[in-house]
Amino acid sequence: MRSAFGVRIIDGAVRKPVVISTWRHGIPANEAAWKILSAGGKAFDAVEAGVRVPEADPEVTSVGYGGYPDRDGHVTLDACIMDDKYNCGSVAYLEHIMHPISVARKVMENTPHVMLAGEGALRFALDNGFKKENLLTESSKKAWQEWLKKSEYKPVINWENHDTIGMIALDENGNLSGACTTSGMAFKLNGRIGDSPIIGAGLYVDNEVGGATATGVGEEVIRICGSHLVVELMRQNYTPQQACEEAVKRIVRRRGEDVAKKIQIGFIALNKKGEYGSYCIHPDFQYAVYSKPEGSKLIDSKSYY
Repeated sequence: MRSAFGVRIIDGAVRKPVVISTWRHGIPANEAAWKILSAGGKAFDAVEAGVRVPEADPEVTSVGYGGYPDRDGHVTLDACIMDDKYNCGSVAYLEHIMHPISVARKVMENTPHVMLAGEGALRFALDNGFKKENLLTESSKKAWQEWLKKSEYKPVINWENHDTIGMIALDENGNLSGACTTSGMAFKLNGRIGDSPIIGAGLYVDNEVGGATATGVGEEVIRICGSHLVVELMRQNYTPQQACEEAVKRIVRRRGEDVAKKIQIGFIALNKKGEYGSYCIHPDFQYAVYSKPEGSKLIDSKSYY
């Protein structure tokens, strides 16, 4: 049989393992996560391993190494991670560390805190064995120098400036975890932090219900606590697809068409049954799925416009 939004569920059974993530670079990220999931590993380990792939890829200009800098030329990174027991860790405005998602995990596991930021987050990373590196590639530096000629900050509605990878996984034991990591909006104001490191905005996981993550203009996701909203809608028996649609439509209703037409926001969600869905404001948002027996695929998200 099929759910209301087309995901195949066999005899009502839970479909697992499953991993979903945002954008085309979610394909190699999912492959890394799947190696862990298919061997019976934990969703928490899988999402960390998965998003580390685009973090280390200099061709991905919105995550980690190679990410576009802020308007002052600094590559600053944000990330958060959440497991099936409501444990979570986050870093914001972190410089010089290629894998902020792994620092976020250390914050969760080794401190009584949820979030560390800026210089304190960097000191914590170095104290925990992470290597200080230059993350500004020549390609990203060239793009920044070109931007400086006009210095216009106008977020573009396309995938080149989408600013994150978010991932949600369901493992063989039926447990959920999620991760989200980004270099933020290209050429942002120095000090700007979006939704990606904020639990409940860029990412939220409730092991009783499901998980969700967001991409796009983080300020608008923060305004509605977007990922938490999607999960709470699933708690009210919305399908993942329906929950993502309602979250996007709420942004459009509250901010108005004039604002919505100028920004891109997308949500993806995965529930305890292994059902998934996605919705965005504008076309051209894609999300990646890896499941059994379908394997890996890239799906064009449905959109408001």
